[in-house]
Amino acid sequence: MGERIPTYVYANDPITQVGVVSHLRSRPEVLIVQEQDIALAKVAVIVTDVVDDTALRVLRAVQRGGVPRTVLVATVLDDAALVAAAEAGASGLLRRADATPEGLARVILRVAAGDGEVPPDLLARLLGQVGKLQRQVLAPRGLNFTGLSERERHVLRLVAEGHDTGEIARSLCYSERTVKNVLHDITTRLQLRNRSHAVAYALREGLI
Repeated sequence: MGERIPTYVYANDPITQVGVVSHLRSRPEVLIVQEQDIALAKVAVIVTDVVDDTALRVLRAVQRGGVPRTVLVATVLDDAALVAAAEAGASGLLRRADATPEGLARVILRVAAGDGEVPPDLLARLLGQVGKLQRQVLAPRGLNFTGLSERERHVLRLVAEGHDTGEIARSLCYSERTVKNVLHDITTRLQLRNRSHAVAYALREGLI
């Protein structure tokens, strides 16, 4: 058995809190930490009925408290809850009906390892929405989910191949000023230090 994952549990009522903590104490993968020791937690589990403003405030507060990964367990999980939880930085989502001690411990291990967890039916709908957004909204504007336009990817690809500004300008039929502006836009928007950092970022993220 590997190292136990220090885990903080928050529930919106004391009975649920006691029940979830009791379930997780029985799991050898999990080490429960109390509120005063929350800074030691690697994962926080927030249990709620609905993903409302209160639940999202708790989620953000826990993250500000230094817990790097969060799991949201909710009775009602729909498309809107998925988007709201993702925007708030949740690493995993689980329906309360699926939150058995084994199921919850499995999700805690996954998110602690840096993975995400979303119910399969919600993930399928999310992927469908992403595809629709790409086709109907982003693609007609020359954009995509990488956060880079086609022109920006072309420029970065040529930088990665070792070409200087003049060579890139001639290759793409741009002025050198345009090439410099493109690179400046990328580094500013993505908060990167220079063109080498931009290339490293793009390669690491699979953008080029």
